[in-house]
Order: sequence, then C-alpha cells, then structure tokens
Amino acid sequence: MGNNNKRKTSAMDMTTGSIPLNILKFSIPLMLAQILEVLFNMSDVAVVGKFSSYEALGAVGSTSLLVTLFTGFLIGMGCGVNVRTAQQLGAGQKENVRKTIHTSFILSLLVGIIACVLCITGAKFFLTLMNTKQELISGAVLYFRIYALGMPAMAIYNFGNAVMSASGDTKKPLIYLSFAGVVNVCLNLIFVIGIGMAEDGVAFASITAQYISAFLVVLNLFKRKDEDVCRLRVKELRLYKGVSKVILMLGIPAGIQNAIFAMANLFIQTGVNSFSAVMVSGNAAAANADALIYNVMMAFYTACSSFMGQNMGAHNKKRMLKSYIISMSYAFLAAAILGGLLIIFGRQFLSLFTSEPQVVEAGMQRIMIMG
Repeated sequence: MGNNNKRKTSAMDMTTGSIPLNILKFSIPLMLAQILEVLFNMSDVAVVGKFSSYEALGAVGSTSLLVTLFTGFLIGMGCGVNVRTAQQLGAGQKENVRKTIHTSFILSLLVGIIACVLCITGAKFFLTLMNTKQELISGAVLYFRIYALGMPAMAIYNFGNAVMSASGDTKKPLIYLSFAGVVNVCLNLIFVIGIGMAEDGVAFASITAQYISAFLVVLNLFKRKDEDVCRLRVKELRLYKGVSKVILMLGIPAGIQNAIFAMANLFIQTGVNSFSAVMVSGNAAAANADALIYNVMMAFYTACSSFMGQNMGAHNKKRMLKSYIISMSYAFLAAAILGGLLIIFGRQFLSLFTSEPQVVEAGMQRIMIMG
C-alpha cells in the first residue's frame, strides 16, 4: 500500500531502475536550472560591464560574495526541505509529507524576510568590513539593498524547487526559471541601455525575475490535483508541532555549510578589494566562473540527497550507497571538465562581462589559479 502511494506522488521513482541513468536524467534539468540561477547575477555583471562603466561592474562584483553568502543559506534551507520530503515520499507517509510541505512554506518565507531585513540594514556595514573601494561602495550598497528585496522570493522558489525535486520533477522548475531568466535579461537591457540606469537597474531586473519564478513555482503547487500529496492548500498552511524543528535541524546546518564556503571567500574578497578598481572588476568577472562550476556540482548534490532520501525512506541501504558514489563521481567529472574549458577559453568567457583588456587580464589571473 505504501509503495503504491509513493508511486502516485513521485514523478520519478528513485527506489527502482538504473541509478546512473536516473541520476543523470534527474540532474540535467536541475543543472540547467542552477546555471540559470547563476545567470541572474551574471547577466547583471555582463550588462553593467558592457554598457555602463567598470566602476559599476566593480560595484556589482563587490557584492557577489555577500549575495552568495545569503542565497547559499537559503539554498541550504531548501536542501533540508528536499531531504525530509524525499524521505517521507520514499516511505509513503502521505500525511507527514503534507505537514512538512506546509510548514516548510512558512519557514522559508520567514527566513527569506529575515535575510532581506538583515541585508538591507547591514549592507553598508558588511561592505565597509570587506574593505570595498571608496569609489565603489555607494553603488555596491545601492545594488545590494535592492537585490535583498528579492530574498523572500528566492527562499520561496528554493522551497518549491526542493519539493518538486524530492518528488522527481526537475523539469518544471527549469521551465519557470528559464522564463524568469529571459525577463531578467530583457529588463537589464531596458533599464541600463534604454533608461540609462546602472547598478540599480540590474538589481531591479533581478528581483523582478526572482518574484516571477517564485510565483510560478508556488502556483504549480497550489493548482495540483486534490490527490497529489505535494499540493499546497491555504487552509493547511501552519507551523505543525514537531515538524519545524526537524526541518530547521536539516536546513540550518546545510545553510551554514554553504555560508561557511562563502565566508572563506569573503576574506579573499576583502584582500582583493584593497587593490585597484580594475583588479576588483577583473576578480568580479572571474568569480562568475566559480559560481557556474559550483552550481553545476550542486545539481548532483541535490540529486544525491533526493535519491538517498527516497531510498532511506524505503530502507534500501544498498541503493543509498550507490546513489552517493555515482552522484559524487558525476560532480567531480563535471568540475574537472568545466575547469579545463575555462583555462582554455577563459578570455572569451571574461569578454562576456567587460570590453576592457586590462580587466580581462586581471580576471585571467584568478581563473588560472582556480581552474
């Protein structure tokens, strides 16, 4: 009976079939979605670098690690939702899945609002602490404060993506993010080229896209069929007793893990910010390569947690171990290939973000070390 329920609620049954093939099929749409999420910030950097000034590029780039720090924490919270939902789907626990999803929605929104308030109020303090250049700090503060307004939407999108991924559906989040990404790029061009805005223009474009993707993913969950265990219902939205603690115990450590990685890079960014504006701008452009590779690897990490979660719920330890080994192997291989390509085509990649030769050369110094 439990197995039948599981099959009805899962777009992909992760407890049967070829593990290497299923992980790859599951990960490819997720990988593309992760790349699109990075492209939100990359398109900001590219548009201001190409059509505004290198000071604007440096201002946006100076915030990139702060953005990674806070968004990484939100993504980690989503991982907690993903793991718990996948475990319960694998065990066929329909009622527990409903409680987890509805509690997670409220928790994600609350965490997103807290992150938003913290970023807006602490923007200047954080950027000053990072030794941001005086000529860049006003633009960086403006960009970061506007960008922070989209964090509640980012938290909700990651919640929805986590629920869909846990049930095996990685295609719809990709479609929603693709649409939002096109809107983001179009608005970037309109605001910067058409209206003459700079950092503020690309920030407004980004948060518009974030709210669009969040709206679409939530709409999908609300409009699902009555029998779908992953359907959201307004009357069931509440913090269920005991559920919040479990989700936070899974999500907060994952969020802190992501944040620690970004915090380590913040010390590097603080050192880089003591150099010239050209070096800061080159580093900002090259940092997009790190984000790109890391997010491709994240797709396989999410696949790993989803597959291990469902198989843990189904008490299939052998498939859990195989899922872990195969997912990590895919992640390592993807990182090695992308790192090699960046070393070969690094200048062409950096030229997407700036037309200044000295900025490209400054960025190549980072790529050659990190690649």
